[in-house]
This record gives sequence, structure tokens and C-alpha cells, in this order.
Amino acid sequence: MRKVVLSTVILVIGQFASYACSGQELTLNFDKEDIGKAPTGWNIEATNARGEIASWKVMADLHNGQDTKVLGMTKANDDFGGTFNLCWIDSIQFKDGEIEVSFKALKGVVDQGGGPIWRVKDMNNYYIARANPLENNFRLYYVKDSSRKTLDSARVKVPANQWHVIKIVHTGEKIEGYLNGEKLLECIDDTFTEAGGIGLWTKADAVTNFDDIKLKHSK
Repeated sequence: MRKVVLSTVILVIGQFASYACSGQELTLNFDKEDIGKAPTGWNIEATNARGEIASWKVMADLHNGQDTKVLGMTKANDDFGGTFNLCWIDSIQFKDGEIEVSFKALKGVVDQGGGPIWRVKDMNNYYIARANPLENNFRLYYVKDSSRKTLDSARVKVPANQWHVIKIVHTGEKIEGYLNGEKLLECIDDTFTEAGGIGLWTKADAVTNFDDIKLKHSK
């Protein structure tokens, strides 16, 4: 196994997902993973878990008019509305730069949608950006010691069963959030200042598909 350093993005190359690396940019997808299985090397965990944690699997879907493989949930957590479902990888360490992810909210009664997590220390400490079709909003949070705090919020329509793109630009203590190319969120926060893992997040019974995680280091 060899290590490739991309400025603030550090990749340990394994079999966890397909990836394309160009210069100091990185795209992760699941095209080479087996359908019906969790992606190799990813951690499936939960914050404030009660009962059995959610199941994340690679599955077939249509994205940008093409058949592809995506990461989604085959079983959500219906036991507790305060559970945060995580699928993340710690062999990529991200600090400053851009994270972009495509997502499609499928269903959920208590909650819907989701988004990326980054600077992840463990299942109880990380940043989140998520969009919610039920609440028609887009928000930035941090989770520290299992407790979530809102950093910024915007009202916006996020139709379910459609693909959307969340992009985060994080530089030092400044965080900017974009939804489908429009900047809607901005905050200053120093809760987590060091590099951490990256991943995907949903809440409670939200069932969501994800694809094309793109990373770009800050110049």
C-alpha cells in the first residue's frame, strides 16, 4: 500500500472505492464495487445509536442519464429520531479545500436527505452539511461529543427523488455551503481545526443515495 499526499488531502490507496486522481483533485465513486455489499474500507457507524444501525450498500441507479453504481441505504434506523447514520472513511484525511457530493433523497417519515461529513475524528465528532426535502432547508452543523449544533441555515426547496449537489468550501475557520451551484451558507467556526476523515450522513429513517464525492485541496 502506498500513500499519495495531495496537499491537505491525503489518500491511502486501497480497494475502498473507484477513484480518479488528477493533479491535486480526487473523485471517489463506487463503480468498481460489488452491488449489494458495503464499500471496502468504509466505516458504517452511528451517532446516538439505538437498536440496529443502518445498512449501507452499493446499488444500481441512474445518475446524469447513465446507469451507474451508487452508495445508498438498504435499511434505515427507525428506532430513534436522534440517530445520525454515518458511512465514512479515515484513510482520506481532509482539512482545507472543497468537498462536493451528489445525493438523491428517496424516502423518510421522520427525516429525509443528507450530505457530506468532513474533518471527522470519530462517530461523535465531525462537521456536516445536509439538505432536507421535508423541511425545505439546507444547513451546516458540527457534532461534538454526540451533540449537534447549527452553524448556519437557509430555506430552499430540495425536491426528493432528484439528484442534487452539495459543495463545501472550508478554509481555516471559514466554511461556505453551496447547493446546486448556489452559495447559501457561510460561517466561521473553530470547533475542529485539524484534518479528519470524510464521509456521508443521514438522520433517523432518511434513505438517500450518494455518488461522485469530489475533493480539491486548497491552493
